[in-house]
Amino acid sequence: MHEHCYEEFMKNQFSKKVATFSSMIILLLSTPVVMGNSLENLARSLAKIRGEVETLQTQLDLDKEKHGSRMSALNSQLADLSVEERRQKLSIEKLQHSIEKLGVTAKQAEQSGESLKPILLAVLGEYRHHIQTGFPFKMDDRVKAINDLENNLINQQVDPNKAVNQTWSLIEDEIRLSKENGIYQQTVMLNGEKVLVDIAKLGTVFLFFQTKDNQSGMAIKQASGGWKFEVVESAGDRERIRNLFDSLKKQIRQGYFELPNPLKK
Repeated sequence: MHEHCYEEFMKNQFSKKVATFSSMIILLLSTPVVMGNSLENLARSLAKIRGEVETLQTQLDLDKEKHGSRMSALNSQLADLSVEERRQKLSIEKLQHSIEKLGVTAKQAEQSGESLKPILLAVLGEYRHHIQTGFPFKMDDRVKAINDLENNLINQQVDPNKAVNQTWSLIEDEIRLSKENGIYQQTVMLNGEKVLVDIAKLGTVFLFFQTKDNQSGMAIKQASGGWKFEVVESAGDRERIRNLFDSLKKQIRQGYFELPNPLKK
């Protein structure tokens, strides 16, 4: 909308200059006798107006080109986000399949602890791999919950039938995580150091952060498939992240937000 208004403004300026140019020509033709100095001044004014018209036209052409480039870049980022959304849906479907498999296995095992244990350990292993290679939100806490349950199961400190319900609950938490937006605290690796930051989590796609010394940044998706926390340098990106935090703190969790794209690198 901003680009459209600016383009209309430039067109109006162009029209005004042309109208002024035409009026001055009519004035020149309708005057029978004009002093030499007046003609010279008029010629200079006409040349100045013509230069301004050409400048406005050039600026208008440049703005059209910039607008086209920006739209092309936005379309490219939208395609990246669509790919990431499909990946997240596949991940959720896989977790849901694990839940279904657990339910079927529990019935088939007929409450036999020895039969359930190896199946549960395999599911927990898959779940841990999913976390360690996925979205970098509180990974240590999520992996610890799996490890604790796994150790209790191996050391016979929990009944396998109860472990099924606990495993089920953990996987359901993971699915719910993909649908929730909110602000949390988390320790992240930033420039080689562990730093406690405030986190703005949007599902399991976007993760933005703010430090105690007012730095802002986001988790960047790497070509290798992993994630890296980086500080943003652009003043515009810092302002966008600040607006997101302010909105989430006010419990505004739906609506239009303009945000930096962590998938573009």
